[in-house]
Amino acid sequence: MSTLESGSPAHDVGSSGSPTSAPKVTESETKAPKKAQPRGKFAAYLGLTKPRIIELLLATTIPTMFLAAGGFPGLWVTVATLIGGSLAAGGANTLNSYIDRDIDALMKRTGHRPLVQGEVSPRAALIFGLGLSVASCLWLAATVNLLSAVLASGAIAFYVVIYTLGLKRRTPQNIVWGGAAGCFPVLIGWSAVTNSLSWTPVILFLIVFLWTPPHYWPLSLKFKDDYAAAGVPMLPVVTHTRAVGRQIVFYSWLMVGASLLLVPIAPMGWFYTIAATVLGGVFLYEAHAMLARATRGEDAAPMRLFHWSITYLSLLFLAIAIDPFLFS
Repeated sequence: MSTLESGSPAHDVGSSGSPTSAPKVTESETKAPKKAQPRGKFAAYLGLTKPRIIELLLATTIPTMFLAAGGFPGLWVTVATLIGGSLAAGGANTLNSYIDRDIDALMKRTGHRPLVQGEVSPRAALIFGLGLSVASCLWLAATVNLLSAVLASGAIAFYVVIYTLGLKRRTPQNIVWGGAAGCFPVLIGWSAVTNSLSWTPVILFLIVFLWTPPHYWPLSLKFKDDYAAAGVPMLPVVTHTRAVGRQIVFYSWLMVGASLLLVPIAPMGWFYTIAATVLGGVFLYEAHAMLARATRGEDAAPMRLFHWSITYLSLLFLAIAIDPFLFS
């Protein structure tokens, strides 16, 4: 597997929608990140797996399993699924780090990563990522069921091939479609309990899918100079902040609608219904507030929405986990 070359500089789009020259990047913005304090081998390999992302993925898997079981699904299947899911996510993230090591070296946000710092060799990272990926599928097939293993392999392939190799450096819609890889844990969690799929996990998939753009685009706004320097056409690089804000509001409304659609489909009780309504209302307020700030020409303060989006998803899925115990 070879790395992609950085794409041509993305074009900015003014308020009229016509392309203009790419944002200028100063020399200081493109300098290689400073050498970080060395860490041990274990910490370096762990860093390749991006554990914080794994935590968020598992935060959607466990509640899905509770909903599928109508309560606690059992200790063994829960532990086995979490191990398999962690291996799959770690493998995919490591392969992503291997492929993107060239652009990671150009961005301040990712300059601390083990491959950029030379703490792990590219060959070792590739072997490690492939090993984790294969181990996850074999583990899930042996300890959970074949369907969950197939879904895990699909998630890895989608994230590595479709998103990292195919979409990330080629289209501003990269995070929209590439974000589908982060939705697979709910399908894996559901299939681990039921050995099947139904409309409920599809709606859960849709919630996470629609959550991804309003979660990631605020972060991209914050670090758009990084992405411009690396030639990655994230939406905030190729268009103005107001247009990004409008897209965030659009996807936020769709996401909240999907979260309420779960009520009749699952079906869910009053606890989840109230939680989804209140949490969704706060999310919409923050999304509209960010757009309003951008429209007035003020600092959009995108990280405020970014941090809330993590809290939103965590609390929403916590409500999904609690609801079956109240109404089973």
